[in-house]
Amino acid sequence: MTGSSSFAALSILVAVVALLAATAASAAGEKETHLRVFWHDVVSGGPNVSTVVQVAGGPSSNASATGFGSVVVIDDPLTEGPNLTSRLLGRAQGMYVSAGKDSLSLMMAMNFVFVDGAYNGSSLAILGPNPAERRVREMAVVGGTGAFRFATGYCEARTQWIDTRTGDATVEYNLHVRHD
Repeated sequence: MTGSSSFAALSILVAVVALLAATAASAAGEKETHLRVFWHDVVSGGPNVSTVVQVAGGPSSNASATGFGSVVVIDDPLTEGPNLTSRLLGRAQGMYVSAGKDSLSLMMAMNFVFVDGAYNGSSLAILGPNPAERRVREMAVVGGTGAFRFATGYCEARTQWIDTRTGDATVEYNLHVRHD
């Protein structure tokens, strides 16, 4: 090996070792948290009970089987168990848009704002597609506050119960989050 190629090989080796050390140091400070909550979309019951409100719709939203173009704002309870009367852990505040023209697919943008328990005062931001006809849907956790600063991860949603007449639904969310 010539002097310049030895120097180049040594430089690459030093850079790789430094990168691995930085990655290990970064990962060492991270925590990983798994949470399970139940999200309750309460459409029925009128203005004093309902936790959802449609704020916009396209010209063909009502004629569409999927509600394509509808925008819904939510303030849904997040509970410890599948019953709406279970311990309230927080609220899912945000919106979903009916983004599937030919299938029921929602674009979710919501914050899980915790109001009780170990994460009281903290939140997680969730964003992504929710193809509601699938048994398990995966969305990204894109941020957080409080105990979840610098959060990244994913959540899996599974519908536990739905009343197709009213639109009321209970969905289990399993969240896998890395954070400071």
